[in-house]
Amino acid sequence: MEQDIHSDGSSQMERILLYNFLQSSSNCEFGDQLQALQSQGIIPSLKHGNCYDDELQTDGNRSGHLQNGELVFAPEVNEEILRIIGTQLAEIGDQLDKEIQARVVNDLVQHFLNENLSREEITWYLSQAVEGLARAIPSDMEQEKALLVLAMVLTKKIANRVPSLLQRVFSTTVNYISQHLHTYIVRMLRE
Repeated sequence: MEQDIHSDGSSQMERILLYNFLQSSSNCEFGDQLQALQSQGIIPSLKHGNCYDDELQTDGNRSGHLQNGELVFAPEVNEEILRIIGTQLAEIGDQLDKEIQARVVNDLVQHFLNENLSREEITWYLSQAVEGLARAIPSDMEQEKALLVLAMVLTKKIANRVPSLLQRVFSTTVNYISQHLHTYIVRMLRE
């Protein structure tokens, strides 16, 4: 039912960022499950500082993939930059963590435990929770950064509550970030 997150090459940047965020966050009680994500290949192993395996072709061009019928070349992204950004966002997330009501987390846990929900439905519930929190928690940070941090903090809180849900919540959060905040992350990497 749920799409295999190994097959989506375009979300590698989001996977690496979320992984680094979780790894850098305080009070993570699911370290073993987080390590399992990496050993299962859900977090890509990087080569030469590039999170995309876009090898040079024999004609001298980089390989790409089709997206919406157009050839897209994977941007070169340095894992170290994603690690630094993940660590910075984790510091912000640790501050926002206390602002998130247990009821919001409990509701999301129930949705994630419901295996009858499709990937799209569970992503919608996550999106609604993130947007609701962004409106409820006063913040002087830009809207996109707040949405990104809140989505990642919710991932941590859900996995802390039910560690066995880490893979599903990780996949859903990567999906949410890819759909709503990919351009923002690319912009952060350029700054």
